[in-house]
Amino acid sequence: MALPDSYTQKPGAIPAYFDAILNAEAPERFTNKFLVNLEFKSTNDRLFIGILKDLGFLDTDGVPKERYYQFHDRTQSRTVLAEAIRETYSDLFEVNKKANTLSTDDVKNKLRTLYAGSKSDNVISKISSTFTNLCEYADFSSVIKKKVEERDTDTQKSNKTSPESARETDINTNENRITPLNSLQYHINIVLPESRDQAVYDAIFKSLRDHLG
Repeated sequence: MALPDSYTQKPGAIPAYFDAILNAEAPERFTNKFLVNLEFKSTNDRLFIGILKDLGFLDTDGVPKERYYQFHDRTQSRTVLAEAIRETYSDLFEVNKKANTLSTDDVKNKLRTLYAGSKSDNVISKISSTFTNLCEYADFSSVIKKKVEERDTDTQKSNKTSPESARETDINTNENRITPLNSLQYHINIVLPESRDQAVYDAIFKSLRDHLG
């Protein structure tokens, strides 16, 4: 199941957490002490480390991964987060492609079904609130545009290489080819009348010979 176990007791602080990351150098390991240095001294703040691990920003030891450094590029920070959210909560996005636009209550209802009784209602509420606050900080518009561009590129590549495309090209080529007049052949079917008078047939064939040569 592509759904996280992590959540925060302070979902409203999510923007502050990420802003603090942007304003600080990446640590060798993202620890509780590092959080305190960022001025997040509550024990509840420590839960944010688990969220970063689920989002693929940190490995299991708290060491920053490539996504953490990509996030440090302010021109794409919120897009990077949106991609991480789509990946981490992929089961939720399979249920609703626009899950990032759902209210906290709607997310909670979806998660109840997805977790299938494996988590308490209280925990699901906290995960739902964490999700919606993450989505509010992220920028999904760029992610959607990127996916559309990738799909269009794949379609173009497929059209260039598919057998159907090759056959269409051959057909179009044949349609545009000019056939020399001396290669054309004509077939004429003649229905002869019933007659016992040979002169009738002689007249018909003489007329054909005169007109067709």
